[in-house]
Amino acid sequence: MSTAAHPPFEVQGLDLAVPTDPILRLSVSQYHEMIRSGILTEDDRVELLEGWLVPKMSKNPPHSVATELAAAALRSVVPPEWYVRTQEPVTTGTSEPEPDVSVVRGRPRDYVDYHPGPEHLAIVLEIADSSISRDRGIKRRIYARAGVSVYWIVDVTARRVEICTGPTGPAEQPEYASIRSFGHDELLPVLIDGREVGRIAVRDILP
Repeated sequence: MSTAAHPPFEVQGLDLAVPTDPILRLSVSQYHEMIRSGILTEDDRVELLEGWLVPKMSKNPPHSVATELAAAALRSVVPPEWYVRTQEPVTTGTSEPEPDVSVVRGRPRDYVDYHPGPEHLAIVLEIADSSISRDRGIKRRIYARAGVSVYWIVDVTARRVEICTGPTGPAEQPEYASIRSFGHDELLPVLIDGREVGRIAVRDILP
């Protein structure tokens, strides 16, 4: 009898593709309970998007570099009553995404008992390369529905940044009223509570 290992996902001679659809339907409270009970750990690369437990996108080196550059640039301009987090959860009514960067009201110890929600967020930012369809699709819809006032998409491949403002909030098709694209040589306005607190060069946050 052959001892050769079978190919992954081979069942009775059929090669099954790895599923690309969401893998489990959950409420935010059920998701939190799975984390508290240890069913989900930091080793499980998943996040809750619109009630679905989905795999996180893999990160290549340019993605990681852009995350660090964007966080450093924002830290240089945000007022002292705000701070910058990287790759940490934010909680909405049906989702718990983990944006690459977020600008959050207060200080880190304010969130010992819960993750920041939309009312605590000035800016959320996603680094987009292979994830561009998710960042322009379900992620933008989640942030618009939750009323997150400013959403940045850093498109590493196109070397541009999209700034989305004016969320419609709960709606049949949540969206941002304004989506502006900024090129490599332009400056990005940093808006907090409707006020511009500084500007960042697009080139400073691209790898």
